[in-house]
Amino acid sequence: MAKKSNTYRSAPTQASPYEECRDELFQHIMRCGVVGALPEHQEEWFAETMKYLTDRYPELSPEQLTELRTLGLRFAQPPKKPGANDAASAA
Repeated sequence: MAKKSNTYRSAPTQASPYEECRDELFQHIMRCGVVGALPEHQEEWFAETMKYLTDRYPELSPEQLTELRTLGLRFAQPPKKPGANDAASAA
């Protein structure tokens, strides 16, 4: 006879508007090829995208939107090559 498991499943949690907006921003960055784009193109893209997200998520504060832009800019940076910091510190 099989034992019954005593695990309980909790109800799925709903993401906050901030988390939804963050995830949507990251998806747009990956889909639109922002990583590796020229800095001036990234700035233009972020200006347009943040305007769109501001309209889409009116419940977010200006501080949250600024934080999301900062996170997006960091996310859009190309990955660092291994050993790049070691070479800079050795010089």
